[in-house]
Amino acid sequence: MGSNDGDFDEQPPHEVTVESFYMDAHEVTNAQYKVFAEATSRPLPPFWQPEIDKPDEPVAGVSWDDAQAYAAWAGKRLPTEAEWEYAARGGMPGQKYFWGNEQGRRFANYGSFGIVQVKKFPPNPYGLYDMTGNVWEWCSDWYGTDFYAVSPAAQVTGPVDGTLKVLRGGAWYCGPDEVRSANRFYSSPDARSFNVGFRCARDAR
Repeated sequence: MGSNDGDFDEQPPHEVTVESFYMDAHEVTNAQYKVFAEATSRPLPPFWQPEIDKPDEPVAGVSWDDAQAYAAWAGKRLPTEAEWEYAARGGMPGQKYFWGNEQGRRFANYGSFGIVQVKKFPPNPYGLYDMTGNVWEWCSDWYGTDFYAVSPAAQVTGPVDGTLKVLRGGAWYCGPDEVRSANRFYSSPDARSFNVGFRCARDAR
């Protein structure tokens, strides 16, 4: 994981081993999150607009704590940053995007005017949709600017503590550099943004 093509927090590129895991095929949708909110009496996101938001669009405006709560309710968890990048690359290490090194807006929702329904763009070779663009996705890890320089080679879960959580994948408004598989971003775990959603993972065993 990592890259020499981006910001310093992506360096150095390094080998990481992850245990087998499952990843949701697409981002958690408005319809899925609504079921969770009703079942748990959790408030809906502040950007919720049922009159225009489609049920099969990814939910946005959820904090890391909201995403963590949904994952636990669903019997899953948030992916680690290492798992996320492994999944996003789709078996194509060393490339900027799962489809290659050239920009390709026909493959993902970025540089556009808004969120679209899940599965509108082609999946990557692992069968995962919208790992590139649409909405940023929360990972379980704390963000560390220089963590890659000291990252262990196996079972990576990020720094042991911190103040910011990792975001990955870019969003609909992002440019091509921000949606590269290796690009890293971050936010406070209690932040709720109109461009941030999530997907879940779980152990394979």
